Amino acid sequence: MAETRFPSLYDIKAPEGAEGWETLFDWYHLRGEERREEDEQRFWFQDRLHHPEVMHPYDEIQCECWWQGLGAFNTRIFAMPPAYGIDQRVVNGYLYISPIPAPPEDLEARAAAFGERAGHYYEHWDEIYEEWKVKTVDRLDQMKAMRFAPLPDLEDMSLVLSHKGSSSGYQMIEDYSRMVLIMYETYQFHFELLNIGYAAYLTFFAYCKQTFPDMSDQTIARMVGGLHVDLYRPDDELKRLAKAAVEAGIGDEVRAAASAEALFAELRANGGAAWVEDWERTADPWFLIDTAPGHPGGYGHYGTWASEPDIPLGAVKEYIASLQAGEEIDRPTARVLAERERITGEYRELLADDDRPVFDEMLALARKVFVYIEEHVIYIEHWMWATFWAKSHELSRALAPMGAFDDPSDMFFLRRTEVMESIYDVVTAWGSGGRPRGADYWRPIIAERRRIYDRLKEWDAPPALGIPPTEVNEPFTVMLWGITTEAVQSWLESGEDGGNSLRGQPGSPGVVEGPARVVRTVQELEAVQEGDVLVCPATSPAWSPVFSRIAATVSDVGGVMSHTAIVCREYGLPAVVGTGSAVSRIREGQRIRVDGDTGVVTLLDD
Repeated sequence: MAETRFPSLYDIKAPEGAEGWETLFDWYHLRGEERREEDEQRFWFQDRLHHPEVMHPYDEIQCECWWQGLGAFNTRIFAMPPAYGIDQRVVNGYLYISPIPAPPEDLEARAAAFGERAGHYYEHWDEIYEEWKVKTVDRLDQMKAMRFAPLPDLEDMSLVLSHKGSSSGYQMIEDYSRMVLIMYETYQFHFELLNIGYAAYLTFFAYCKQTFPDMSDQTIARMVGGLHVDLYRPDDELKRLAKAAVEAGIGDEVRAAASAEALFAELRANGGAAWVEDWERTADPWFLIDTAPGHPGGYGHYGTWASEPDIPLGAVKEYIASLQAGEEIDRPTARVLAERERITGEYRELLADDDRPVFDEMLALARKVFVYIEEHVIYIEHWMWATFWAKSHELSRALAPMGAFDDPSDMFFLRRTEVMESIYDVVTAWGSGGRPRGADYWRPIIAERRRIYDRLKEWDAPPALGIPPTEVNEPFTVMLWGITTEAVQSWLESGEDGGNSLRGQPGSPGVVEGPARVVRTVQELEAVQEGDVLVCPATSPAWSPVFSRIAATVSDVGGVMSHTAIVCREYGLPAVVGTGSAVSRIREGQRIRVDGDTGVVTLLDD
């Protein structure tokens, strides 16, 4: 008999040796007795899209940014009719989230307000989106311009002659404050367009489902996708560099290189400097691609393609090998677009003449907003977060030798407000000529937090907690996380030993059988062979090069608008997303069948 609820949020105990883990995180993210009654009546799911791993205290800033931004735009600005925002709780270092439904009695008034407010954005979408790009890139440039370094023994004479009237210590305080505020601000920008974009897509989705009850989810998605957007630009740049290497006659040298560092040195010395310069120009911004597992931006301890060039170089080597073998490496965009128009035309012909203008209008809007839905990931989750984490590491390397803490990595075991306290401590000591207290004060605290963190990493976080909802209708939850009413029920029915199959969402159509390749991080992608079925927590643009050699994809998290689903549709690969437990249940090499039409993954052997 299927279970009727998941474990209670308040029944979860700390892993042995991790007692006191709550001290790593801010109080507003934690459970509390005054919250128990309400929290236990709600449904919570683990945010494996942004945070599949236990968080460092400093990583908490990422949760805070989208918690406030999503809620404000859903609830207070656009008045999204079915739902307010999303609540968060940290449990044993993992983030759990819960959609907050709008009161039923408010739905009619909210729908009217939403129509007026979102309608203004839909009417002026293109110009608003261009303004959005300008202000987002401006904040990115502001953050890139910041410099964190140990403070000087004596200020440079130029500061005196400029009459600036403030010290380098003050500048460090201001820059850190501004850096944090920029991330909060850009996450306001993030949700300015995102949820109303999802709402427009869902409106078209609902119309299609009502008009054509047998139409599959991915058929609807295929009528909208297939656009030339910046989401694919990083991978396109790798392909361009591969083609340039072959044209320059250095393809073999690139393929034989042991590392990017060795390759660049060799090419500079032997006539390939132009190609290296091309790579370096491309790297900023197109290689500011976060290598974290799943949705990017959630952690500070992962690098980017720019900081770990061996990762994109591996893809360039593969593309060069394909080119030398006479194979096509470009995405089949023309084929995807042709299929999109064929499907659209066939369904449009089935409509009555009076219904076609409504269909055309909703489809045109869905296609228009879809560009932002795809592209915002590059601007916010990659460029902004990659720069924020890089500047955070730069700050940590400046503070450690000044006595704030013993090692730069220690900073990430402090919460963002504690980092500001440490900056004040070292800046005050620097200014007065005294000795900072920071390293002595934080040393035992950080040591204990490191110990607890290591124990929390061993904990297996359950996918959901609390009472399952009768209906999941918050757009962000459905479209991005892939948490649907059916998915939740499937989790309850299957548990961890659900026989020889898993159920998720149909992400991209088609049926494929093949050996499973279980991959948790971008560094493991080298092991993926031609024809493998990629089984992963989730994908991001950092994973894009692998799609040219796999047969299908299965992910633990994600919905029809997740990166995994979108890219698989572009490459014509079957995909099942949001299975909840594929990585833990499917073994390396196990032969599986992926049915992207029904959302079922069948385990074919033991």
